[in-house]
Amino acid sequence: MPSYKVTYFPVKALAEPIRFLLSYGDIEFVDDRFNREDWPKIKPKTPFGQVPLIEIDGKVINQSTAICRYLAKQVGLSGKDDWENLEIDATVDTIHDIRGKIAAHHYEDNAEAKAAKLAAAKETVPFMIGRLDEQAKKNGGYLVSGKLTWADLLFVAVLDYLNAMAKYDIIENAETLKALRTKVLELPKIKAWVAKRPESEF
Repeated sequence: MPSYKVTYFPVKALAEPIRFLLSYGDIEFVDDRFNREDWPKIKPKTPFGQVPLIEIDGKVINQSTAICRYLAKQVGLSGKDDWENLEIDATVDTIHDIRGKIAAHHYEDNAEAKAAKLAAAKETVPFMIGRLDEQAKKNGGYLVSGKLTWADLLFVAVLDYLNAMAKYDIIENAETLKALRTKVLELPKIKAWVAKRPESEF
């Protein structure tokens, strides 16, 4: 059996989809969480100065979405053909676009720029969430192809992070997405992971 280690800050955020996929696949992994004050020492040792990282049998790689795509193949949550995989990739990119809109104002220090970015997010995020909700409705409650894929796990895994940055539940008016969140969190392996993971706001 290969050995797996996920390295990230002591939060859910971008590492949580990786942890969800490993848990879903019943793959044991080391959940390596380092303190923020240790980051300056760790950063130079990473491939591109970024986390999360996954180490598989001693081989280390970065880029959370690429890692998720790889793990999805291992645990059977990829599409059945190239078109389905394209739909999954497009959906995942859309989720990251939503994250980008929210993060833009969350991480902005300049008050004037922060207000402008918040106003932009308040316009675009509900629109994009609405479209994602419609997409899930058309797909029988899942984001792609009427079945569970890694896009669903990724979306639910990053929701706490998005909501913490947005300071409200971004899917509060999206009934299909709320039902999807419940479905994913009720998956036995995901439920077990959520019950045992360390507490963190996002």
